[in-house]
Amino acid sequence: MTSIFDSLAKRLAAALLGAFLAAFLAFALGELSPTDPVEVSIRVNAMVPTPELIAEVRAEMGLDRPFLERFDAWITGAVQGDFGRSWISGRPVADEILRTLPATLHLALASFLIILVAGVGGGAVAAAYANRWPDKLIRGVLFAVTALPNFWAALLLMSLFAVTLGWLPTSGMRTPEAVILPAVSLALAYVGTYARLMRGAMMKTQGEDWVTFARARGVPKSRLRLMILRHSITGVVTALGMSIPKLMAGAFVVETIFAWPGVGRLCVSAIFNRDLPVVSAYVLIMAVLFIAFNLAAELIVAATDPRVRRGGGAGIVNADAKPGRRA
Repeated sequence: MTSIFDSLAKRLAAALLGAFLAAFLAFALGELSPTDPVEVSIRVNAMVPTPELIAEVRAEMGLDRPFLERFDAWITGAVQGDFGRSWISGRPVADEILRTLPATLHLALASFLIILVAGVGGGAVAAAYANRWPDKLIRGVLFAVTALPNFWAALLLMSLFAVTLGWLPTSGMRTPEAVILPAVSLALAYVGTYARLMRGAMMKTQGEDWVTFARARGVPKSRLRLMILRHSITGVVTALGMSIPKLMAGAFVVETIFAWPGVGRLCVSAIFNRDLPVVSAYVLIMAVLFIAFNLAAELIVAATDPRVRRGGGAGIVNADAKPGRRA
């Protein structure tokens, strides 16, 4: 057990360092922009950028201070939940993030349910009928839709179900069914991957000795399939745990196409407007989400799989354990 916590501590330290570097790079990229954010802010507010006004606004934004001093002030405030103020709207960045984050979470969770049913469920059914026509049909359909870029899939779905058939809305989240098209568009890129992972894990489990022994004992097929599914799902949990932050981080394209009022669309708008505080906050929050979900997935695996707790399975293992010795 100590080795598990040691491994977690090492992973957490490395992940926090990665989040810090990601935040630093996102903050530093603003310095490489050919456009002066001060002039952009002045023009957005319908003012003429005179030298005196530029100097005044630059001082208000704090851009007249050295880079490291500004980064230190920003990262210190970010740890306390203060990401500064938007250079365009003047509102606190934290308020902007909190205003748009629920919409992105709604979209990501809806996409996750689609992945869980179509991806993991499809992979389990494909493994149960391995190398037969249901397996080939499921893999063919899932892998074909996975090959579509999500922006192209979004446009095709919008054209068919919204424009041609008129069944679903094309933009916004005014009605409950408005989430269907963006959620499907976002999930399609991941469904085939998780179906392949689930099918491979179940095929590997079906070849283990305990499955052969259970068949010899006459265990019913339905019960045996549930046992195989339970043993196989632990190997997919880590990947599933990472899917929600991936969906949130990758939702900006779909949110832009469907005018979904989420944090991804907010970040795209901030990028075009050179609103560095919003972009930096978005990068840092996404990095923290990746860390949190990855660690949560590994803890779930460690809690549900005795092999991991003993240091003998995949997931959180004792990195210092030697062959032939248990951690």
